[in-house]
Amino acid sequence: HWLLLLPCPTSSLLSANVPQRSFGIDYDCNCFVKDGSPFRYISGSIHYSRIPRYYWKDRLVKMKMAGLDAIQMYVPWNYHEPRPGVYDFSGDRDLEYFLQLAHETGLLVILRAGPYICAEWDMGGLPAWLLEKESIVLRSSDLDYLAAVGKWMSVLLPKMTRYLYQKGGPIIMVQVENEYGSYFACDYDYLRFLQKLFRQYLGDEVVLFTTDGASKSHLRCGALQGLYATVDFAPGVNVTAAFLTQRASEPTGPLVNSEFYTGWLDHWGHRHSVVPAQAIAKTLNEILARGANVNLYMFIGGTNFGYWNGANMPYLPQPTSYDYDAPLSEAGDLTEKYFALREVIGMVSILRTCLGYNSSLFFFNFSFVCFCLLFCFFFFF
Repeated sequence: HWLLLLPCPTSSLLSANVPQRSFGIDYDCNCFVKDGSPFRYISGSIHYSRIPRYYWKDRLVKMKMAGLDAIQMYVPWNYHEPRPGVYDFSGDRDLEYFLQLAHETGLLVILRAGPYICAEWDMGGLPAWLLEKESIVLRSSDLDYLAAVGKWMSVLLPKMTRYLYQKGGPIIMVQVENEYGSYFACDYDYLRFLQKLFRQYLGDEVVLFTTDGASKSHLRCGALQGLYATVDFAPGVNVTAAFLTQRASEPTGPLVNSEFYTGWLDHWGHRHSVVPAQAIAKTLNEILARGANVNLYMFIGGTNFGYWNGANMPYLPQPTSYDYDAPLSEAGDLTEKYFALREVIGMVSILRTCLGYNSSLFFFNFSFVCFCLLFCFFFFF
């Protein structure tokens, strides 16, 4: 497994001309590159809209102490624009303050900006007032829908630019839409519209990506050239086969599971979903052994306050709790799963430190360690 973690020894990665703060993709290396060095992230999902502001720092610190490099977060459009042209970024909706806390905690941010987010959230984050136009076709190139999206993004994305990694902030990647390959419309013009919109406000340096289920049928409508395609899958699946599906859309570049499920959602009238910690730890170890990037969804679930809970089809509503059987409970408590996953993540961190994963001396260190192990084996045995 160690050999699968070897970074690409491309001399360009070690060039002194690389800017001090940069984040991108090296397709020859099959990895991300952060500040000129190979980089692999282990992140966890947290939804600020499901946690009171008072507890944000507590949850972020606990995520950092689990060994995570980054957090992944959605921005629910309807949470910030309750009525057309009326915006709320105060109190529990203070998105910028949440980003600042993540940055201060030492966590990078993977931003899932929508406009549709799913997340078992009311209307997947789309404002209900969009439906006042009876003919509107959501998540498509319908002109009324695009006009509303364009207006919202003209408010949201400019706020995000100062938090991009290249500008000194924590945001390393931005997701466009969400699991669009699972939607019936399959409208490439819509995805192209979003891509152009995001580039207009965020620039050309930021990594834009998509997330879809690990199947060719999902990636057929969810992937678009110019947006890096990632996949999501659950514990217990064939990890190699899942990543081979990503390779069908992205022949080279980093392997990424953007939603590795640590638990599962609940429905009214059903038993609380529970997924064994050891099953998750086992598959997480397999993912990391392949040198892949992974986001743990959810790392903390939180609570659906008010009427923000969503529903699946056929109509299965979510309850108030979004505990998700996550490593951090709904109340923010450390669970058995938290410690099991922290142990797996910790082993990877030790390997990085001992073998110099992000340094130009990696191969020397690795060879030296192998030599020492062989010497000890023959000397003592």
